[in-house]
Amino acid sequence: MFELFSGLDFWVGLSLCLALAFVLAFEFINGFHDTANAVATVIYTNAMPPRLAVVMSGLFNFAGVLFGGVGVAYAIVHLLPVDLLINVSTGHGLAMVFSLLASAIIWNLGTWYFGIPASSSHTLIGSILGVGLTNALLTHIPLSQGINWKKATDIALSLVISPLVGCALAALLLFLLLKYSPLSKMHKTPDARRAVDGKKHPPFWNRLTLVLSAMGVSFVHGSNDGQKGIGLIMLVLIGIVPGKFVLDLNASTYQIERTRDAVMHINQFYQRNSDNLADFLALGKGLRSDTPERFKCDPKQTEATIGAVLSSLSSVKDYRDLSADTRAQVRRGLLCLDDTAKKVSKLPKLPARERSDIDKLRADLTATTEYAPTWVIFAVALALGLGTMVGWKRVVETVGEKIGRQGMTYAQGMSAQIIAMASIGLANTLSLPVSTTHVLSSGVAGTMLANRSGLQGGTVRNILIAWVLTLPATIALSAGLFWLASLILS
Repeated sequence: MFELFSGLDFWVGLSLCLALAFVLAFEFINGFHDTANAVATVIYTNAMPPRLAVVMSGLFNFAGVLFGGVGVAYAIVHLLPVDLLINVSTGHGLAMVFSLLASAIIWNLGTWYFGIPASSSHTLIGSILGVGLTNALLTHIPLSQGINWKKATDIALSLVISPLVGCALAALLLFLLLKYSPLSKMHKTPDARRAVDGKKHPPFWNRLTLVLSAMGVSFVHGSNDGQKGIGLIMLVLIGIVPGKFVLDLNASTYQIERTRDAVMHINQFYQRNSDNLADFLALGKGLRSDTPERFKCDPKQTEATIGAVLSSLSSVKDYRDLSADTRAQVRRGLLCLDDTAKKVSKLPKLPARERSDIDKLRADLTATTEYAPTWVIFAVALALGLGTMVGWKRVVETVGEKIGRQGMTYAQGMSAQIIAMASIGLANTLSLPVSTTHVLSSGVAGTMLANRSGLQGGTVRNILIAWVLTLPATIALSAGLFWLASLILS
């Protein structure tokens, strides 16, 4: 880890430390901001003591980050268009990262202070969108190119659909429990069980289900939200010390050969489909790739880009054998080839079988550019895990008592948590960022409706207002901060 500071100017090194501290602070705040969503039901239902619940949740969040992979991390990173990712400079990268993180932290702290279960995912994504749009204005490129709108649309759909699905499925699960086991003690609230049965804890099997599902939610939360921090740190490292992080310097010879083979195979793919792709890629036109100050990916430069990447990787067994500039050029070429391949896969004339082949080649193209060092994953896991252990009380009360007109029953807690765990786990496998806050809160709301206990209008209104306002507020805040930072730098 510490070798990344070698050879750096003092001020660049200091900026790097501050940027990393900002990312870890965001993850720490994310931890205590979202922890209540994972432990609200087990604490409210007395299935676990509060201190034990948050400590166990912290440990499972930690484990979720360690074993979660980096798919969601780069889904977040690729909200920014590829042209911005390959042209980011040290000063530009610092302004970008500090602006989006400051925006996310300010909104997260504000909503936590008022006890509103707002989404850290919406907050971060809104901040990234604000930076991308402002960058488009500052660099005089169309707003349509300032953001990877296809990726933004996919993520927006996952953020909108997942709470609706969580609400419906949690309501359905509770309905089934009410229908097939209407007299069970799991349909009591903690207060009713204490008054009628004189017992503090839920029945054994209900308690076990609540505990296991809460830890499951913590694990998938760590996996999903932790990856967002990993993606941010990789943005920081690639922007500030690109020579050491543009490619995975620990990649094995086999991984490098796999990357080189993917470039060769994609060239063969284009030649094989030249009838459909010749015009789009300018195949056989002999166009030469230039290297202007601000490089721009162009599908018509694909053949030249393939040639440049293959030339750079010829006989390379270790990325450390390449100069820092060559590594940056290789990464730029690989990202451009991946971006072009993604556009090619959407062309209507391409047969379905060939579309499947190019999607597989894309995974090999980015095998050594979409990665994260072990210390990055561990640092994010530690920050999120520690953050989980504080700040939980404000939102627990909201989730347990203020969403419905009556307190939450054991069955409601079980239904909401089981559905949240399954929904977020599925999103992780699809590399889609979702909001733990919204999935669980909407699940609780769904169970309240299924239980016919009704909803508290004021609380639901505040949650919906936060849900609606988070994106525009963070877009505006990060855009303003990035514009101001860019003005100062210029």
